[in-house]
Amino acid sequence: MDGVPAPAGPGPDENRQAAPYRPGYELVAEQILRLIAELDLRAGDRMPTENELAARLGASRTVVREAIKILSALGRVRAQKGRGLYVADDEGMLGSARWSGFFLPTDLDHVYMLFEFRRVQEMTASRLAATRATPVELRAIEAAAETCRQGHLTGEAALFDRGDEEFHLGIAAASHNQFLLAAVREARRLQHQSSTIGLHGTVGGHAAEAVEEHAAIYQAIRDGDPEAAAHAAAVHLDNTLEDYRREIQRRVFG
Repeated sequence: MDGVPAPAGPGPDENRQAAPYRPGYELVAEQILRLIAELDLRAGDRMPTENELAARLGASRTVVREAIKILSALGRVRAQKGRGLYVADDEGMLGSARWSGFFLPTDLDHVYMLFEFRRVQEMTASRLAATRATPVELRAIEAAAETCRQGHLTGEAALFDRGDEEFHLGIAAASHNQFLLAAVREARRLQHQSSTIGLHGTVGGHAAEAVEEHAAIYQAIRDGDPEAAAHAAAVHLDNTLEDYRREIQRRVFG
């Protein structure tokens, strides 16, 4: 199996916590993202071939091919049979590939800035939803929160994630601002990339608190209290970021 080679033996400090194992294709996926940024490649630009990437990054072609599969699934790279590799085209109202061009999902500064951006977005979306949400939209937000709760209670991560996605996008939709909805969707997509590449999926132990925080946001929106809704959204994003920080700390330092 390709991956980071294990050290030959203990170092000078035998008590030092070993770095967690990470597959080689994951590391190469990060290197390819950095290369795209360094070469200033934009949506639709042709990338180096698999052979060129392998030579440039000092990796086998097999590992590069697996890394390309990850990046293709994440919407960062497009492989065209017989033509080569390309930076993924723009998608959506705000051009997701342009956002991806400068966002590195393994750069912690980028991740923290993304959380800061989400905080601004979702406070605004919650504030607007408290004054604009229709009865149908309120029911959809409530149903999404319940789906998330059931996912937590049953231990079904996919159900929790689906409810979480529907909850946040439901609030953005209830803001009745299509630009805000597109921005919230795009920021969540980028955050998902950071979790998929850097943290192997959903992280941390914040699920139980997140369920209650969702309930607080929903109640404030239902009650038509814009400032309470914005405050509850800020608390939720701040706690989610803190959970992310704790998980990074755990993985780095054990």
